[in-house]
Amino acid sequence: MGRDPPVVTAAPPRPAVDAPAGPDGGPGGVPARVLRAVPVPLALVVLIALAGVVLGRVYADPLLTRLTAGAAVGSVLVSVAARRLPSWLVAPLSVAALAGWTLLSLRLAAGHAALPGGLGEVAADAARNAIPRLLTAMIPVEPAPDTVLVPVVAAWLTGLAAAEVALRAGRVLLGYLPPVLLYAGALYVVGPNAGPAVGPTVVFAAVAAVGLAVPAGRAGPAAADPVAGLGPAVRATVRLRLLAASAAGVAVVVALAALLAPVVAGQVDARPVDPRRYVEPPQVESLDENPLIRISGWALNPDQRLLDVRTEAGATDAGPPRIRLAVLSDYDGVTWRVGATYRNAGRILPAGEPAPVATTDSVRQEITVADLTGKLLPAVPTPREVTGARVAYDPATGTLIRPEGLAPGLRYTVASVRERPDTNLISTANVPAGDAVARVLRVADGAPEQVRRLATQLAEENGAPYARATAIADFLAEHYRVTADAPSGHAYPNLAFFLFGPRNGGGQQGTSEQFAASFAVLGRLAGLPTRVVVGFEPKADGPVRAADAYAWPEVLFEGVGWVPFDPMPRPDEEPRPVEEDFRPKPEDPPPSEVPAPTVEPTATPPAAAGPAVRGGPGGPGKPVLVGGGVGGLVLLVGGLLLVLAALRRNLTRTRLAQGDPGRRIAGAWRELTDALRLAGHPVGADLSAAEVAERARRALAEAQADPPPQVPAPASTPPKAPGPVRGPGAEPVAGGPGGPVDELAGLVNQVAFAPGTATTAQAERAAALTTGYVAALRAARPGWRRLLWTVHPGPLRWRR
Repeated sequence: MGRDPPVVTAAPPRPAVDAPAGPDGGPGGVPARVLRAVPVPLALVVLIALAGVVLGRVYADPLLTRLTAGAAVGSVLVSVAARRLPSWLVAPLSVAALAGWTLLSLRLAAGHAALPGGLGEVAADAARNAIPRLLTAMIPVEPAPDTVLVPVVAAWLTGLAAAEVALRAGRVLLGYLPPVLLYAGALYVVGPNAGPAVGPTVVFAAVAAVGLAVPAGRAGPAAADPVAGLGPAVRATVRLRLLAASAAGVAVVVALAALLAPVVAGQVDARPVDPRRYVEPPQVESLDENPLIRISGWALNPDQRLLDVRTEAGATDAGPPRIRLAVLSDYDGVTWRVGATYRNAGRILPAGEPAPVATTDSVRQEITVADLTGKLLPAVPTPREVTGARVAYDPATGTLIRPEGLAPGLRYTVASVRERPDTNLISTANVPAGDAVARVLRVADGAPEQVRRLATQLAEENGAPYARATAIADFLAEHYRVTADAPSGHAYPNLAFFLFGPRNGGGQQGTSEQFAASFAVLGRLAGLPTRVVVGFEPKADGPVRAADAYAWPEVLFEGVGWVPFDPMPRPDEEPRPVEEDFRPKPEDPPPSEVPAPTVEPTATPPAAAGPAVRGGPGGPGKPVLVGGGVGGLVLLVGGLLLVLAALRRNLTRTRLAQGDPGRRIAGAWRELTDALRLAGHPVGADLSAAEVAERARRALAEAQADPPPQVPAPASTPPKAPGPVRGPGAEPVAGGPGGPVDELAGLVNQVAFAPGTATTAQAERAAALTTGYVAALRAARPGWRRLLWTVHPGPLRWRR
């Protein structure tokens, strides 16, 4: 009987805990359990969605925020629904659901961005390029398959990990770690491209605190008191340990707050790091880095069809507008380069602020690529929307590229806003100066003195910036001729020959390449910020042919923007010789060299007539005069030949030994081509380096087949077997394919297509190869031709 009461009194509390809920859903009922189970999953969903809100601030559309919120809800719900399943089965189920949501997200993003192609093609492209395109995309980022894939997948995986740790393992605080990392990653990706995320961060902390504060255990006496039912001694020990653990936890939190608070406060005003600076944006090919050199090639093949254009809106009576291909702002004295920074862009491009006094009109064109190659994408300036092609955009120049490159049949539509500056304000507008425009004002070292004098003369005669620009354009239009077969080139020597070379020797004529480049260089020397633009000027809708390719210069004016100028000559006007309007002013002699005034001679009585005495006081005789004249002529000719020989030697030394390695290799190549011309085998500018090398080998072989007469060797000397001609270093100077001449051609190609990679050793090698070849080719000439070779003035005046 003594044992029965404890058993009877201990039984009632247990049924009370597990009793079914009453009609009002009291403690222990289904509604109560649901309310206790909702806070933590809901908190996880909100935390993950807030990371999408933070990242969505650099996107142009709220689509990304919606997709990441859907990923948060889906991942957490899958884990909640599969809570009673084995843990190893949850991950495969969640990944399968992730695949479905990802495909749906890619489909929605592709439709939003109007991208062509099927879902499989779009998904494969996004999987290959998601991370680099996300970090190189232009701000604001347009939601596209490749820019939403990584955030959606990261949000889903974060929800899966957080739900499993917080719900299945019951570690709510540890389950917050994945959302916190995702939120920090979103802040890092945004970087300095958006304002501080104060609001989302406060909400993030508040939701996390609520999720921790709401109890997730069962209600009842045991849940209210974790030590209920224990003996007094055990209860006291457990409570003491709980109190000590709580105190230790509070102390750690306070210490961390005290240590980290100053560090966090110090970073409030700091500028975040932009991760985009660690990723290289899309680059143009070497062919597109300087499209100005393609003008001469297109001019030689004028009927080549490059594009097909159909203007849907914005057409005028004057025909389709001018189409821009590239803007070249950098010039180093040798080459004009694009120098743009392209960022992956979506269908809608960022709109810049037009000039306040400019009038604008909209132009919409459908362009189909035919034979145009490279990555540069033609468009009417300035593009605002591109459909049908994935593009990268440079806001500074308003130009486009297609990172995958152009392909025949590519069709895209461009909507552009064309600006027309107020011509009444240009004449009085000033030009900007300072670091902001230093790039388009820079004049590379080595500008020829004649070019500088011409720019100074035009600037002195015209004070206002617009007057200077107009004077330069008029000077070029009035004195030079357009020819389709002019060779390409816009380095300082090319421009000097174009401006001042003899008319009968190929000077004072060129394509739009030389006209635009000369204007830009003269303008910078005159203090004008200039750049060169390459594009097309079609006559009507339809095919755009190579003959429509065109280069023109532009000048930057304050408050007006970039204004194009036309330095091309009028087709019905005959150019005037440059010498009529440009004659260098003679320098005033120093005072010591001013000739003294002459004194009028006084009249003297005539001498008495008498027989002339040979060699007497009356003057030298005829033999003396003839001898003196012949001697003077010989001295004059000899002096002229010595001067020519010295100039030729100095030219060779300058080419082979002065300048950077690339310039020395180019000089060695000019020495070789001059030698071929002196030998009667000139090479055209349209030949490649390999073709020139082939001609060089053939020219040397022909010269060896007809050697100069030589003194016969003694009979006892056996004849030598024929072999390749060798230079000073006993090395063959021509040889067969792959020989030294081909090696020199390879060095020239390296300088042309990979500037800045040549070494000093390669430059010395090029000089040795050229010296050996020229010596061998000259040695094969007759004696008098070898002498003429040394003093021939041709290399001094030939176009280099």
